[in-house]
Amino acid sequence: MSQRNMTRCALIRHGAYEQLKNVPSALQPFPLTEEGENEVRRQARQFGDWLNASGMKLDPNVDSSSLLRAWQTATIYMEELKDFFVSTPTLTGYPELCERSVGAVANLTIPEIERLLALDPRFEVPAENWKSDSYYKLPFDGAESLIEAGERVANHILQWQSRVDHSENTSESKLNESELIKLFIGHGASIRHAAFHINVINFCDIKQLSMYYGHPVVLEFANDQHPTKLFGDWKKRQIQEVPD
Repeated sequence: MSQRNMTRCALIRHGAYEQLKNVPSALQPFPLTEEGENEVRRQARQFGDWLNASGMKLDPNVDSSSLLRAWQTATIYMEELKDFFVSTPTLTGYPELCERSVGAVANLTIPEIERLLALDPRFEVPAENWKSDSYYKLPFDGAESLIEAGERVANHILQWQSRVDHSENTSESKLNESELIKLFIGHGASIRHAAFHINVINFCDIKQLSMYYGHPVVLEFANDQHPTKLFGDWKKRQIQEVPD
């Protein structure tokens, strides 16, 4: 997907939260743990050190997923980095930035979901790795695949880029938004799949990479070139790892 003007954004996974065991993380409504909050503050402060050294500033319009753990993560970032926003920051939650939805079986355990699939003669029992299969979609109302969730997140980012382009070309904005870093706070798997859709990583990287809790991956898009990573690191995925 082409990028015309320069834009910069930070993709941030929420912090560790009170996750139910053996339950897809999708729509769990629980808050950050105390340890999760502390780690997000540490990551935000490290990001602040880089901002201070680089001289870059933050877009005051912060976007997060509508789930509590992402909203809390974004709030901590706004508190810790208040001096780097070009004006008083505001936070808006968007369902478009949420994790992959499992629809009608949200917040059921994996064995319960698989039992329902086995009980319903209309459905086939999925492969053992269905939860991590990018293209598999549960056959329940409201469910989506990981690749669809990533496309949803990618579209949200691309719509922001389009607005920046428009404001620059029409001189509608007093601030040059392309010189600012826009914060997007969401969820590991949907962000990684979004990163594939916007040509940040390859498809084969999705399963090999993860994201550190609360850690920003800062990207610069310019002149139709491959996006440049300015700050932050993807995490090498481990065999045994807490789901996104």
